[in-house]
Amino acid sequence: MMNHSQSTGADYNYTIVRQFALTTVLWGIFGMAVGVFIAAQLIWPQLNFDTPWLTFSRLRPLHTNAVIFAFGTSALFATSYYVVQRTCQVRLFAPKLAAFTFWGWQAVIIAAAITLPLGITQSKEYAELEWPIDIAIAIIWVSYAIVFFGTIAKRTTSHIYVANWFFGAFIITVAVLHIVNSMAVPVSLFKSYSLYSGAVDAMVQWWYGHNAVGFLLTAGFLGMMYYFVPKQAGRPVYSYRLSIVHFWALIALYIWAGPHHLHYTALPDWTQSLGMVMSLILFAPSWGGMINGIMTLSGAWHKLRTDPILRFLVVSLSFYGMSTFEGPMMAIKTVNALSHYTDWTIGHVHSGALGWVAMVSIGSLYHLIPILFGHGRMYSSKLVNVHFWLATIGTVLYIVSMWISGVMQGLMWRAVNADGTLTYSFVESLEASYPFYFVRFIGGCFFLTGMFLMAYNVIKTVKAPKDSLPAIAEA
Repeated sequence: MMNHSQSTGADYNYTIVRQFALTTVLWGIFGMAVGVFIAAQLIWPQLNFDTPWLTFSRLRPLHTNAVIFAFGTSALFATSYYVVQRTCQVRLFAPKLAAFTFWGWQAVIIAAAITLPLGITQSKEYAELEWPIDIAIAIIWVSYAIVFFGTIAKRTTSHIYVANWFFGAFIITVAVLHIVNSMAVPVSLFKSYSLYSGAVDAMVQWWYGHNAVGFLLTAGFLGMMYYFVPKQAGRPVYSYRLSIVHFWALIALYIWAGPHHLHYTALPDWTQSLGMVMSLILFAPSWGGMINGIMTLSGAWHKLRTDPILRFLVVSLSFYGMSTFEGPMMAIKTVNALSHYTDWTIGHVHSGALGWVAMVSIGSLYHLIPILFGHGRMYSSKLVNVHFWLATIGTVLYIVSMWISGVMQGLMWRAVNADGTLTYSFVESLEASYPFYFVRFIGGCFFLTGMFLMAYNVIKTVKAPKDSLPAIAEA
């Protein structure tokens, strides 16, 4: 099963995979550095230097776009282009169109990095970019779909491996979400107004917003998990049947969960309740996927002692399980009454973003990069191990500090005196959050340091002469 790992890739298009793999590391550092910088601004506000384009409000959407669309989506491009070729056993369809998706995507990222700090924005969560960039994204994404599904259409294998089901679903759904939510009336080159208004605009936005999480940040990365966990463990997927049940249940349920972002707003009450119920049901397929991934290690648990890449992949699944338990719980209206608008939400997002998305991407890249550049392993396994601990400790510091801060904020905001007046002012709750913002900043620094180590390790691996890094013999 593992012998093709040493392939030089002469029979596959690895150029596009190499490009996206390397830019994933670059954009990861950029996006996370912006995140650490704005985390520091919440402790030391003077770090905006009284400059409009360095304010938290402008850099925060730059951070989210950079980590989701520059880092995360580049990782998905790289792994999906690699996996679809390996599992279909054919070269990538339309190589020039594939090259267009790479250069086009880099252009979109750079356009975002210029426009967002300038305050050119639609003010829609995860969809801030203005209409010309949105149109470019749609064209690139449709090109991506043509390359991916064209490759599947010309496959030489009879079945379609489950990872491709997840990649395919994420590609189709993200196209629909992006195009529908970005419908706008342009009034100038840099300004447009949403086609929707009021509560409908909010509903369409969170149908998009939560399913960007559900399909881009979940289904896409589950495709990654279903290929790289079995590969790195040297074991078959625990249950192929469960993977198919997991796929269809996730696809059918996730799309309904968006209204849980709009509890206690102008959204109709029945819509809020529907979002809550669907979110609760979603717990089952989510954990089905996590269990399937972790149980793939049956008979290979001993490898966790010596293989830090496998540790990245398995711990990411643990964070996925935790996040997908926490999400449905926070969707319950009574819990949401406490958590809404607090740092608890920030902690939840980052348990998924750092613990699940970033760690499964990093683990997959550590598996992939030696293969792409003709080596048996990464330059330094010790550095991979150090990176693992930096990432894990950084993520735990981040989310635990935000849990404590968030629950404390929720309790302080709802505390009332005997005469019905508020016990605490908003500023008092902010002062109480201060030490937790510092811990969050330290956690972010840990994670970012790990990314710099990864960049060094990747550069040394890429520059090493071919076959100078033979695979480490298993004990």
